[in-house]
Amino acid sequence: MDTLETVRWSPSGDAVRIIDQRRLPAEYAEWDLRSVEEVCEAIRTLAVRGAPAIGICGGMGVVTALLDRVHDAPSVFGARLREVATSIRETRPTAVNLAWAVDRVVQAGLAVEGRNEEVLDAMRREATAILAEDRAMCESIGAHGLPLLPEGARVLTHCNAGALATGGIGTALAPVYHARRAGRHVSVYADETRPLLQGSRLTAWELSRAGVPVTVITDSMAASLMRQGLVDLCIVGADRIAANGDVANKIGTYGLAVLARHHGIPFYVAAPTSTIDAETPGGDAIVIEQRRRDEVSQGFGALTVPNDAEVFNPAFDVTPAELVTAIITDRGVFRARYDFSATGGGGGPPP
Repeated sequence: MDTLETVRWSPSGDAVRIIDQRRLPAEYAEWDLRSVEEVCEAIRTLAVRGAPAIGICGGMGVVTALLDRVHDAPSVFGARLREVATSIRETRPTAVNLAWAVDRVVQAGLAVEGRNEEVLDAMRREATAILAEDRAMCESIGAHGLPLLPEGARVLTHCNAGALATGGIGTALAPVYHARRAGRHVSVYADETRPLLQGSRLTAWELSRAGVPVTVITDSMAASLMRQGLVDLCIVGADRIAANGDVANKIGTYGLAVLARHHGIPFYVAAPTSTIDAETPGGDAIVIEQRRRDEVSQGFGALTVPNDAEVFNPAFDVTPAELVTAIITDRGVFRARYDFSATGGGGGPPP
């Protein structure tokens, strides 16, 4: 399987190069982000998306947005650094990885007492380390999740938590890719994931590209599929995991978890430990991003909602920990009651 490079440095190192996911699956295009405005636009408009990927992009973006300010006075440079970091950090509030990565890069710069060039070099090294760690994290999640996918497993997933959402092979799809490497025949049902169709546009695209059998279903078909006994397990990603194990993920995840529980189907969440937020005690404290009306009313050009009708468009929902069979991380598989204390997130080693 050829590795997708969803987010990386441009060859010259003066830009963050991303795959522009707004254009998939019709067109493969890349976009070099240099200014803070471009970085924020790419994250806000979902040109780059997925909690790990936007974290990497945000961290790198702090660096590229400051390259043209290297000759400023140190005090001016420092003020601009804080402004850039705040702008990028606040672009999407639900995914904890964005603030986590930006803060890591900023702290690496603030730890340097030297010229602006030295500060930028330290931040670039930190952003590059985050990318490398993410790639390794994806592989580790895949290895830990592999035992959960037997020969012939039929996996249902929601949204996109594959290579397009990370710097590596993905989170929720990492065990699928590991199973394929191990020679197991596994297949995937991809919820189309309304309203922006990340499942049908992105997950199906990358799985097809990797040679993994994939079938796209509308979100409303999942229950019928489960009732017919066609799903063996569900694996989804996460944008934030509270200290108690509650999970914020793409809208529709909660309903899928309820359906899986009713039909006796394991429901797994796959995410890096950087997605675990020790400062958030439970799901009720997670800020849910509200998206634009037109994503629902005319997401792909055609008007589908009358102009005088209201639209409610939260990007995420929260799945209570009791509906999650296990959380697959780069540190191991965690089961209730969740204790992530030794991970640097909410708790300790897996049971």
